[in-house]
Amino acid sequence: MAGVLVVAAATLAAFALRQHADLFYTPQLLVERGMPEAEQRIRIGGFVEEGSLTYGEGAEILFTIVDGSGASVDVSYVGIVPDLFREGEGVVATGRFGAGETTFGAEQILAKHDETYEPRELRDLERGEGAYSPTT
Repeated sequence: MAGVLVVAAATLAAFALRQHADLFYTPQLLVERGMPEAEQRIRIGGFVEEGSLTYGEGAEILFTIVDGSGASVDVSYVGIVPDLFREGEGVVATGRFGAGETTFGAEQILAKHDETYEPRELRDLERGEGAYSPTT
């Protein structure tokens, strides 16, 4: 009886994890493994390709994620992107491919930065593009 309960609990746990775990792909992994099931929630990470960022209707943002392998994924996102989001920088997009679609429908965008992060205001000041006025 105890064995049946353990198997049932393990099955339920695996099902719950599968429902809430987002698989991580790079553009190269999508090429190697093929497209995930339609409407399966996944994460795609890489860099925003230089020159790919465009703005569509309303708040729609279109861009391409690359990973240095030559593979790429076109992404569509509706919403406000993080301040650190820009071409050439790291990004992780969470969302889904629709049935028969090749453009990834992102629901969340996370911008990545390295350990040398500095606030936009200081960076603009260093470039001579703005005046820094700290708020206290």
